[in-house]
Amino acid sequence: MLKSKTFVKKTRSGGVLKIVREHYLRDDIWCGSEVCTECKQESTVLQRDTCIESNLCAYPHYLIPDTNVVLHQIDVLEDPVIRNVIILQTVLQEVRHRSAPVYKRIKDIIHEKEKHFYTFTNEHHRETFIEREPGESANDRNDRAIRVAATWYTQHLKTSESAADGLKVVLLTNDQGNKQKAAESGLLVFKCEEYIKNFFHFFNEITSSKVLFPEHLPLSRIQAGIKSGSFLQGTFRASRDNYLEATVFVPGEGEDSTEVLLQGLQNLNRAVHQDVVAVQLLPRDHWVAPSSVVLQDEGMAKDENPEEEEEEKAVSPVTASLSAKKPTGKVVGIIKRNWRPFCGMLNVSQIKESTRHLFTPADRRIPRIRIETRQASTLAGQRIMVAIDGWPKDSRYPNGHFVRSLGGAGEKDTEEEVLLLEHDVPHQAFSQAVLSFLPKMPWAITPEDMKQRQDLRQLTVCSVDPPGCTDIDDALHCRELDNGNLEVGVHIADVSHFIRPGNALDKEAANRGTTVYLCGKRIDMVPELLSSNLCSLRSNVERLAFSCIWEMNHEAEILKTWFTKSIINSKASLTYAEAQMRIDDTTMNDDITKSLRGLNKLAKILKRRRIENGALTLSSLEVRFHIDSETHDPIDLQTKELMETNSMVEEFMLLANISVAQKIYDEFSECALLRKHPAPPPSNYDILIKAAKSKNVAIHTDSAKALADSLDMATVDSFPYFNTLLRILATRCMMQAVYFCSGMDSDFHHYGLASPIYTHFTSPIRRYSDIIVHRLLAVAIGADSTYPDLMDKHKQSALCNNLNYRHKMAQYAQRASVAFHTQLFFKTRGVLNEEGFVLFVRKNAIIVLIPKFGMEGTVFFDSKDKTAPNLVFDEEGPTLTVEQHTFHIFDKVKVTISLDASNIQHQKIRMALIDPVISGVSVPAEDLEPQSKKSKLDR
Repeated sequence: MLKSKTFVKKTRSGGVLKIVREHYLRDDIWCGSEVCTECKQESTVLQRDTCIESNLCAYPHYLIPDTNVVLHQIDVLEDPVIRNVIILQTVLQEVRHRSAPVYKRIKDIIHEKEKHFYTFTNEHHRETFIEREPGESANDRNDRAIRVAATWYTQHLKTSESAADGLKVVLLTNDQGNKQKAAESGLLVFKCEEYIKNFFHFFNEITSSKVLFPEHLPLSRIQAGIKSGSFLQGTFRASRDNYLEATVFVPGEGEDSTEVLLQGLQNLNRAVHQDVVAVQLLPRDHWVAPSSVVLQDEGMAKDENPEEEEEEKAVSPVTASLSAKKPTGKVVGIIKRNWRPFCGMLNVSQIKESTRHLFTPADRRIPRIRIETRQASTLAGQRIMVAIDGWPKDSRYPNGHFVRSLGGAGEKDTEEEVLLLEHDVPHQAFSQAVLSFLPKMPWAITPEDMKQRQDLRQLTVCSVDPPGCTDIDDALHCRELDNGNLEVGVHIADVSHFIRPGNALDKEAANRGTTVYLCGKRIDMVPELLSSNLCSLRSNVERLAFSCIWEMNHEAEILKTWFTKSIINSKASLTYAEAQMRIDDTTMNDDITKSLRGLNKLAKILKRRRIENGALTLSSLEVRFHIDSETHDPIDLQTKELMETNSMVEEFMLLANISVAQKIYDEFSECALLRKHPAPPPSNYDILIKAAKSKNVAIHTDSAKALADSLDMATVDSFPYFNTLLRILATRCMMQAVYFCSGMDSDFHHYGLASPIYTHFTSPIRRYSDIIVHRLLAVAIGADSTYPDLMDKHKQSALCNNLNYRHKMAQYAQRASVAFHTQLFFKTRGVLNEEGFVLFVRKNAIIVLIPKFGMEGTVFFDSKDKTAPNLVFDEEGPTLTVEQHTFHIFDKVKVTISLDASNIQHQKIRMALIDPVISGVSVPAEDLEPQSKKSKLDR
């Protein structure tokens, strides 16, 4: 049977085109049911046995969903329990035009044999095709076509054997008008929600209409609220220790920045770490103190309101003093989502054949994510990446989708990949476009270079670095002048000679920002040809350098300073230990050793003078792994020992950075790239003051010098480690040092160094900030030409923001690498007994520092059964009383340490208390983290 449709169409040129479309109708299109005896079909899709566990339709039936059901309930149709569904051609065409992603998903379902979805081409069937009536909208025509096809199926199956089986056809629609007309035609018709609610399996999982979160306000309301001051805009920062708590950092001018505390799921209101949100402050009588509870989301799989007890855990029942209470608020809207693909593992659903599973991110600050996948059995035990799609207000968790697999969990390469991805560390191989800007080999210093540089090859220059260092940034020399004074030089690799502004190599280095040092691995900022060869100031080879040279007297007073591009030939590449041995060995009196002794003598004077001026000497335990050369597994772990030579190098690097900072600021007051260290707000010192007070020691924090002096005098008889612990705690009170552009800020002071101005000049192989500083200094001394971006303070400021971010993430990645290798170390060690000190006291836990391994772990004192010990937390101490024993900060304890690998994603170091012995207490373990590797003085 042939139908034709004729219409005219206006062309672009203004003409009229007559179009005739032919539409063929057939009567041999199969219904697809295996119970049918009318159709002469070669194969069938729809099953005879179609019973589904349902209160509403206890009889066998096929489903026919309309277009809107497919578009908006595709996740329901994807569930394994939904089978034997007839997808009409009318519906499929509409979905294709309205949503390509949903169309792909429904096509995927149709191709799954076990789902038994059948496409019925009703638009070409002689008995189900209908023409659009005059005045009828296309939507109404399609709704009518769906009803006609459903009616045909109902009548068609009645004539088959299925009539005896009671097989029926059920139409699903969310359109009230369509539902009413279908019912009037005698069809079995239900709303999708009405139908699904009667599945026992889905009742709690999908159709819970209980709203868990408040509605987010529209952007227009948010903008108006921010303008009027009723809302604040800031960055959402989830807590690592308590998933029911977060803060929102609201930036301001100078010290006007504020932090708003959020507690409880409703007040967090579906914000995810690093989202830009709008918050509304609660009335002052609703303000609370930050919780002292350490609480991890062990996870409820269902979309139900969190248990009352969990909400209560988020807020401390301890009556907080007014000073401890913080501005408290709630999220009212999301301004910008900062979602990214997250690494983690799949928690496979316990429901057989379910495609809905929960994904647990590796980062504890990210909530668990519900995803749909049919690959659960394959992905179990794998590290995978998942992206968030959205977070409905009636869902306990956000919804997302699977991105890719990274490899088996626990495998070293996989875990390293996760570590780099989670900390946003660019680690891909350098592209050919980048490599094309490297110098051609063999490379040599040209006569032109010799003309433009000062020849310092005759000087006794040497480098002092950690063992195994191949990217040698700096070298030093010290010699006596004829006038009796000393000449001291710091010579830095001239990386800016090889990396020219604006090319692909420069852009890649600017994006990476810094070299990232992991345990046994280095992620270079620049290609290895530069980092470990042409720029590295190795011994006995000629290298290009940028030199900062001083004339000093023997009291380390600077008489003259000059800067020059130079050529050097290092006479020795020493380790700190080798340099120290030369200094201490009185039988050695060669030029290199004399130079080292002169440098060491001056460094001691420089350090004493800095400390007298108020520079801080803080403490941080750093660990070193000894790695097996074959397996690359850690075979030993110990804290690093610092020598005089460490301090010697540090002093001259600091002096060079300060000298260069002053020079570039004098020349370019608006666009100098500098580094500052803000003074901490007084509240940061609360824990330090309380800890010292518990041992009857006074700490003064009015200035950096007052703090430094009081730390120097802080001693306790019979407790020699007390001062080190205090300095470790003081390190935690500090703010992060940051890069900034001089034309965009007025506060240049570096609090930790007690220096009015500072920058980074001494490590251009591993820090892009230093390359910019080299370019500024080169222009200042006439050794190179400038370029527009170098003099643009706004572009410099944007660059500083990226450098600050990359620097911070590199630090986090390094700590995570140490944590992972610590777990590998303890994997083969069984149970170890070690002494430690209480570093922090929480409401339900103590954090213990293990000096021998330079790490700390959380020991919990609550349990999930009824035998939990009696806990009394005193915020003022702070102290925690467990049964009859009271824990204070810096108390000495003894613990057993072992690896708990029961959770492959979040492996734990299990810590159990040996001394003091507390009866009836079973102490579970939590994550053991290495001491933060923080530079004491921000070299």
